[in-house]
Amino acid sequence: MRYSVFVLVVLVGHHCEAGNLQAGAAAIDITPLKLPVSMTGSFQDRKATGVHDRLHARSLVLADGRTRIALVIIDSCLIPRNIHDKAKGIASGRTGIPTSCILTAATHTHTAPTALKAAQCTPDPQYLEYLTKQIAESVVVANGRLQPAEIGWGVAAAPDQINNRRWFIKPEAMTANPFGRTDDLVRMNPPRGTDVLIRPAGPVDPDVTFLSVRATDGAALSLLANYGLHYVGGIAPGQLSADYFGAFSRQIGTRLKGGKDFVGIMSNGASGDVNNYDFLNPRPRAASYERMERVAEIVADGVHGVHGAVPFRSDAVLRTCEREIELDVRKPDAVELKRARQLFDNAADAQRLNMEELYAQESIRLHDADPTVRLKLQTFTVGELAIVAIPCEVFAEIGLEIKRRSPFRTTFVIELANGYNGYLPTPQQHALGGYETWRSGWSYLETDASTTITETTVQMLQSLRAERNRSAEPQPD
Repeated sequence: MRYSVFVLVVLVGHHCEAGNLQAGAAAIDITPLKLPVSMTGSFQDRKATGVHDRLHARSLVLADGRTRIALVIIDSCLIPRNIHDKAKGIASGRTGIPTSCILTAATHTHTAPTALKAAQCTPDPQYLEYLTKQIAESVVVANGRLQPAEIGWGVAAAPDQINNRRWFIKPEAMTANPFGRTDDLVRMNPPRGTDVLIRPAGPVDPDVTFLSVRATDGAALSLLANYGLHYVGGIAPGQLSADYFGAFSRQIGTRLKGGKDFVGIMSNGASGDVNNYDFLNPRPRAASYERMERVAEIVADGVHGVHGAVPFRSDAVLRTCEREIELDVRKPDAVELKRARQLFDNAADAQRLNMEELYAQESIRLHDADPTVRLKLQTFTVGELAIVAIPCEVFAEIGLEIKRRSPFRTTFVIELANGYNGYLPTPQQHALGGYETWRSGWSYLETDASTTITETTVQMLQSLRAERNRSAEPQPD
């Protein structure tokens, strides 16, 4: 394993007079200006020919008198780091918010335009330019709406809407992986309601953590929620949709009686191995969009149910920490590379690869890739609420460990933040095999990556806690 810290930025807010907190929020449309457009979320390219619901970049800007932060959640599946970095640079230049104080993340809806070249999906350069501009614009507009505000946070629960999708199953139901091996011990999305199921290979996190923002007169301005659910789906073919993330954003505004400028936001938690399927008791088939609306309703009801008891304050201090780390890339060995080249060279249609051919292509790409990759990690604190940002599809157990080890009472993890570096299983999950561990452009980090990322983010949280403790101590005359 290779590990080094390239950048460490800690920005600290100071104690301010009560009532100094300000907030602004905005939702800027990122729906493509022309159709059809490629959609990410499948191994083969799909074309969107219509729009069911508009896609947005939803921003929340907070300021405590010394520090400003921006939290931006984007209705997209996967966004590469260069898009995040460029959008942040534009937003920073127009608002003065340092790029290290801007957190941007994709939701992981599988029905948004392709923004990252993956599998057989290729983005439209014109859309990438538009997406970058609109992400930055959302920060600019939110910053322009700053007004005196109060914040509060809380935790609801929605345990019935999530299930771990990796299962130990009976040997006879295990199929060969794309590398021609049958040594996997778990299977993603096995047959539901069958006797081949043994037990899930990991936990889920039932918590829905939220940060609520209101004006000093009590009017709801924004609510940022976080829930570890990969996505819901059930979208009609060929349609763009923000999935349940967008549905929640609409529904929570209704429940809180938010005005026309209210911005509801749902971020994705640690959900790399979690989905909405009930494997033991399969549900009847639902109509298009029915399931995503139902999940959004249940989660919004849960948040609304505890929201009334949340204490609000106007003197929360903002702190941020950013680090960049370097990790090794998993590469094929000589035997694997030879097999991959033979499979890819003999593919019947290079534009419509089957599963083995697709993973062969990925092996060739990784062989040609750099041996290491840099990742950006962030931790923000808003008073006693901590937010951790990781550029991966994070397994639930990793998010739970970060929460458990955090020195802050309330902590949540936003995945797919500030870039995309594939799935993040634990070393133990790597040993079990299964789709999320198969080496590819969406699973390529070294097997110990989660250990390094967990330790680093916990250290970052501890540094923010230590700074908070120092600033709370009486200062000498």
